[in-house]
Amino acid sequence: MSFITIYENNIHMVLEITEDQQLKLLHFSALPFNQAAIKSKSMEGRFNLVEVDIAGLDRPFERHGTKYIVTAPGCRMKYDSHKDYRNHLGRKLEFITFDEETGIYVTSHIQFYDEVSVIRSWSEVLNKGRETQTLTYISSFHYTGIEKEGILPRDKKMSLKIPHNSWQRELDWQTYTLEQLGISQSQPDVEQRSSKAVGITNTGNWSAKEYLPMAYLENTETGTNLFWQIEHNGSWHWEISDQAAHLYLALSGPTETESHWYKDLKPGDSFASVPVSVGVSCGNFDSAMGELTKYRRIIRRPNKDNESLAIIFNDYMNCLWGNPTAEKEFPLVDAAKDAGCEYFCIDAGWYSAGPWWDNVGEWQESRERFPNGLKEVTDYIRGKGMVPGVWLELEVMGINCPKAEQVPEDWFFVRHGKKVYDRSRYQLDFRNPQVIDYANSVIDRLISEYGIGYIKMDYNIEPGIGTELYADSIGDGLLGHERAYLAWLDSIFAKYPELIIENCSSGGLRIDYAMLSRYSIQSTSDQEDYRRYATIAANSPSGLTPEQSAIWSYPLTHGDKEEVVFNMINAMLLRIHQSGHLGHIEKERRELVKEALDYYKSIRQDIRKSLPFWPLGLSKFSDTWVSLGLRTEDKLYVAVWRRNSEEETCTLPIEYTNGRNCSVKCVYPGYEECSYSWNGINQTLTVILPKQFTARLFEITLL
Repeated sequence: MSFITIYENNIHMVLEITEDQQLKLLHFSALPFNQAAIKSKSMEGRFNLVEVDIAGLDRPFERHGTKYIVTAPGCRMKYDSHKDYRNHLGRKLEFITFDEETGIYVTSHIQFYDEVSVIRSWSEVLNKGRETQTLTYISSFHYTGIEKEGILPRDKKMSLKIPHNSWQRELDWQTYTLEQLGISQSQPDVEQRSSKAVGITNTGNWSAKEYLPMAYLENTETGTNLFWQIEHNGSWHWEISDQAAHLYLALSGPTETESHWYKDLKPGDSFASVPVSVGVSCGNFDSAMGELTKYRRIIRRPNKDNESLAIIFNDYMNCLWGNPTAEKEFPLVDAAKDAGCEYFCIDAGWYSAGPWWDNVGEWQESRERFPNGLKEVTDYIRGKGMVPGVWLELEVMGINCPKAEQVPEDWFFVRHGKKVYDRSRYQLDFRNPQVIDYANSVIDRLISEYGIGYIKMDYNIEPGIGTELYADSIGDGLLGHERAYLAWLDSIFAKYPELIIENCSSGGLRIDYAMLSRYSIQSTSDQEDYRRYATIAANSPSGLTPEQSAIWSYPLTHGDKEEVVFNMINAMLLRIHQSGHLGHIEKERRELVKEALDYYKSIRQDIRKSLPFWPLGLSKFSDTWVSLGLRTEDKLYVAVWRRNSEEETCTLPIEYTNGRNCSVKCVYPGYEECSYSWNGINQTLTVILPKQFTARLFEITLL
């Protein structure tokens, strides 16, 4: 046997080539490898670097349930060769394993990123055999022994955070023990044969409709953690369960069992799995999300929007509610300009005289709403020094859209020989070149005729498991569509590099880094209650970078000044999506909006390079106090919200001063009306907010 030992960017990684030429991943951690921590009695069929399942093969070892271990030929793959080299991102490893019987070869790609403790991992399957093989599962990352550091039983030291996600309840992190998840350890170091797996899955085109495709695993004994995200805009799966006296983690894209996916590989065919990222750190959740934030910035498309952090006004939320007209827009444009907004987006309804839900698809302006044409309004927006934008839902076509009856059926998803419906819309199939031409024509026309520089790209349906047309499986049709959609986005940004396209899916139901590596900005929610939005806003930098996290700020037409301040602070450390009837609110409250936007412009260059932290931990919707911090080399920004707390005082631990002296100031609102005190010895900020549902923003300068 021989070992391959790697230490890169504070990641310790150890692989073993066994005597029978199998390749094992023994270690992936922020801590060095302790070989004595391996408790398995046998390596045979275990600790595999990659799991790959081909239909029609026997499994020679015992496996209970449908867990993604002891796959065939995964359990018998042999080591062929590997490469270790550097590219423009950092160190790159490529391990090739093969199965002699089937002729299946797998290249496991592991890309490091300089100065970031995160890798990107994916697998490429190649059929070198003489027969067609049906691929039903391929891991993008597989690691056994995720709990092995330390001496405590795993039930006493392992904690798993899972980000639940839902419409108007996005980024709702919950923390679980192994016992709560049903995978507690009955006897230490015993090779259990359980059929239970903690499986988190998405099936369909809303990649985050129930969970964000990520999670965080902490070892409280050693103070280390493992965290991951699956970078795919459709079906995905991850699971944790037991094998070989250890716990394993398996990350993948679509699967046959969960997602109705399989792929026929003819001789010479290949298939690449969806990419995933996996990171480690010594520290807490803040440190892990700091590494993930740095990584997300590296893999993201370079764009000016994430450098400038423009302020967008959108006329939808607590404003026009999808019912725009020229008459309504002109005063809103004036008010948005006076407040300091830089983009103005006309939201849903601009293309239809009345109800528009089931007739979207032609994207022609409504002359009833805009008697002199939409261009009159977009020209007015530009005349005020702002960039105009519009709402689109380009991936669907309403069942009552005239164009839907004029195009071939293969423009749409089809199952059981029928077009797929969801909420009175059809799902367009972006594998079809004619659909691409149609989508391009809409974008080209909006830019050339109206000077559009911003598109809110919404997506409000879930077409399910996929399409049966031109695919080996229904899930294969979905995966092909999703990859074609990403390729289309790449082509649009190549043609229009200055164009900003917002990723919106009924709010935040597609928060994933397949999309967010292209889109510069993401709608986080359709939450209509600004008091509940504080939780989503505070938690959002866990799911995406602060500069991509669009937060609605919508002062109510009838409210008070503290409501405005609370609303504005929701967004001020992230991306401001301004809304509300700004022209209809009284002068004092309108001036508070402008004060917030002016201050935001002075700090947004810090936001784009900052790392998040949570003085009170991640927020729950029931929390009475909420806090979010951003840290740079010389400054800390801390937002604090008091909701319905009976206590008017809150003490915030601030752990990122590095022992330096600090100057603390309440920077918004200017009238303060709060008390606060900095304790340099304990590194805490104590805040007194006398009223419920109030908020304040603090700036801590490190001297």
